[in-house]
Amino acid sequence: MTTDAISLRSVSRTYGNASGGASGRASGWAFGRTRHQDSRRASPDDTTVTALHDVTLAFPRGTFTAVMGPSGSGKSSLLQCAAGLDRPTSGSVTLSGTELTTLSETRLTLLRRERIGFVFQAFNLLPSLTAEQNVALPLRLAGRRVPKARIREVLQQVGLAERARHRPTELSGGQQQRVALARALVTRPEVLFGDEPTGALDSRTGREVLALLRATVDREGQTVVMVTHDPVAASCADRVVFLVDGRVTGDLAGAGPHDIATHMATLEAAPPARPTALVSPRPTPHPAPGTGTRPEGRPC
Repeated sequence: MTTDAISLRSVSRTYGNASGGASGRASGWAFGRTRHQDSRRASPDDTTVTALHDVTLAFPRGTFTAVMGPSGSGKSSLLQCAAGLDRPTSGSVTLSGTELTTLSETRLTLLRRERIGFVFQAFNLLPSLTAEQNVALPLRLAGRRVPKARIREVLQQVGLAERARHRPTELSGGQQQRVALARALVTRPEVLFGDEPTGALDSRTGREVLALLRATVDREGQTVVMVTHDPVAASCADRVVFLVDGRVTGDLAGAGPHDIATHMATLEAAPPARPTALVSPRPTPHPAPGTGTRPEGRPC
């Protein structure tokens, strides 16, 4: 079995008339996902924009990777293509041996429901359902049995067992995001994708959610890929991958917030001209809880 949970090979994504026939629209996700486009736009006399350019990248199984870059660098497009929410114009995306780019929309929808978890900045909870009902929703939509023990287990995992019967309006923002995390974990996904999962939270609550993400990696062997603009959040990851103008420009392993912020400032001041293709580098192991040292300022 491959040691990579997700791999991208020579992936490009162009929006506009030159998109090579890719519609750019994955079939609707079960929880009313919001499609986030990167902020780069074509010039007035050009109807196309390349969001990703020949990206080769792998995410090793059981690791936590953060993806960063200046505004419009292609971060969200990378996540969408890797997660099967969007189809690349060219190249391939493989999830544990299954090539996503060759699947029909129906099969791709089923794969996302069963093998991939999502946590977005918006919580996307159904207001009429309780926390436990929201968590059970992916199983119900997939036509699968809903084991009550599994629902209790994931709610306990995120520290909300006592809030199982509360509706979203009765929960704080941090609690709602933890319900969203439990919902993403309930199917035991091969990869958990987060698009700015702490972006709508205050710093303390954000640290709590990051600690939960870190714990799923350290204790459960979960693979996590998170897009973020926050160096503090990124420091919870084993590895930080950097994008500029749709190209992978390098990575940092085991870095603290200061080093990550310094690297980001360098990219924003003078983006590198030559990209680097990253093929499954092995990140520096993240210290287990209570052992080793961690860079100053790391919240988890």
